[in-house]
Amino acid sequence: MIGLSQNCAGVTRRDFLQLGLGGMIGAGFSDLLRLRASAAVPSAASPLARVNCIMIWLDGGPSHYESFDPKPDAPSDIRGEFKSIPTDVPGIHYSEAVPHLAKVASKTTVIRSIAHKDPNHGGGNHYMMTGAPTPVPVACGAFVTFHPSFGSVVSYQRGLQDGMPAYMSLPQVSRSGGPNFLGGKHAPFIINGNPNDKAFQVRDVVLPPEVSEARAANRRSLRTALDRMHRYTDKLMDDPAIVFDQYYQQGTDLVLSPKAQAAFDIHRENEKVRDAYGRSDFGQRLLMARRLVEAGVSWVTVYYGGWDHHTKIFDAYKGDHVKRMDQGVASLINDLDQRGMLDQTLVLLLGEFGRTPKVNKDAGRDHWPHAMSVLAAGGGSPRGAVIGATDAKGYHAAENVFRPEDFAASVYTKMGIDPHQTLHTNTGRPVQLVSNGRLIREWFT
Repeated sequence: MIGLSQNCAGVTRRDFLQLGLGGMIGAGFSDLLRLRASAAVPSAASPLARVNCIMIWLDGGPSHYESFDPKPDAPSDIRGEFKSIPTDVPGIHYSEAVPHLAKVASKTTVIRSIAHKDPNHGGGNHYMMTGAPTPVPVACGAFVTFHPSFGSVVSYQRGLQDGMPAYMSLPQVSRSGGPNFLGGKHAPFIINGNPNDKAFQVRDVVLPPEVSEARAANRRSLRTALDRMHRYTDKLMDDPAIVFDQYYQQGTDLVLSPKAQAAFDIHRENEKVRDAYGRSDFGQRLLMARRLVEAGVSWVTVYYGGWDHHTKIFDAYKGDHVKRMDQGVASLINDLDQRGMLDQTLVLLLGEFGRTPKVNKDAGRDHWPHAMSVLAAGGGSPRGAVIGATDAKGYHAAENVFRPEDFAASVYTKMGIDPHQTLHTNTGRPVQLVSNGRLIREWFT
């Protein structure tokens, strides 16, 4: 069985870091502040909707059959081993592999008819993470971003929010989750580690143990006093001292901000709430994501690998990996709803494609971009809805067929971002944010 942090190409996160590309698509907070301080944050053409997003990325390609689009009347070599179960919405059925999500179907929308033509992990990941196809074939294990990811575009549009980065990713960044030509200042701030550990802390945003808050404040005051000394270059926008001042100010604001520190300190959370999410690394990352959007972070990606089931898919879907996803995501939706946050928080659950209709000789399913399901909640999504449909055997999206461009245009619109705008590369080349994307109108209330 493929490991949680690698896919069928056998490319691991460690391999990726060894390629030297980590700085292009993911960064620590200190790196982001340094980069952001050297470039102005663009102003939005119009006020942005205050909808934030939590994207749960199931890397590898989850099966639509074993989740939100079961085919109980199909032959056994297509329908698989799981039964279809009713949800809490009359007439809507899910796979019995996701019973917790079936109980919150009345709070969600499932889009069953998104399809594309790229069967590779690299290309499919890029297409669903950016809304743009790759201009050249991308191999299974490629780590390349030709177009800015959703999170990076949101960061570009919104900038820092109350001292918090606009884009964060836990515990790593997906291969196409980077900023491309928008620059490293719009890469995600990575929160790695296991939030379920008792000693868990977010790196770069806590004071060293030997430095008290009072001592840090004194140092800050001393630096401010010294900085009043006149520099003849102070009026120059490219003065490196001014750039460092901005970087230092943002960093100290975060470290000394009670709001930021409270958001990062998951140990302050109610124990019953933590239990509801599940005491696993994934469940607690979902809880951390809720705390981050509650503190004003605009886009949080929760990466959860291990969905490339070419072998023994039914054994895998009976195991803890799927159970953690089912429990955790259902609890996230319930928690956001109970806190009155669901209307302002868009939750997305997806991967790069679906799985093949016929079960292969190894009791697995292979890559299948012609039909996939995306689960959404909040952010103006209708409750208890199913949009589109696949054919009777789940081979192809057959009703209300949507492309990744349509999905991207709809996501951006929900967040108050114009999907039809033109961006420019660092060489001045115009790039359309979403090319010919149409809104999934049934996804809007």
